[in-house]
Amino acid sequence: MAAKRRVSFSIDEFSLELLQAAADRAGKPLSAWLAKAAMSEAVRQGAPRENTWDEAAAVAEDAALAADEATLRAQG
Repeated sequence: MAAKRRVSFSIDEFSLELLQAAADRAGKPLSAWLAKAAMSEAVRQGAPRENTWDEAAAVAEDAALAADEATLRAQG
């Protein structure tokens, strides 16, 4: 089982109420519901489903994205 880490984020009251209601309907604590929802969204966007995280590839991708953004900014 993966180690757990406490994180903090800000959210508006209306969104929090919607998310809490969804967690309640699922019968889960809000933190567990949010963690599962976030992981589902990450996988939907292309993250690996299993613990196959390749840090070197992620760093290289971040660098490529930063270079692309810099090029776009330079082009105006």
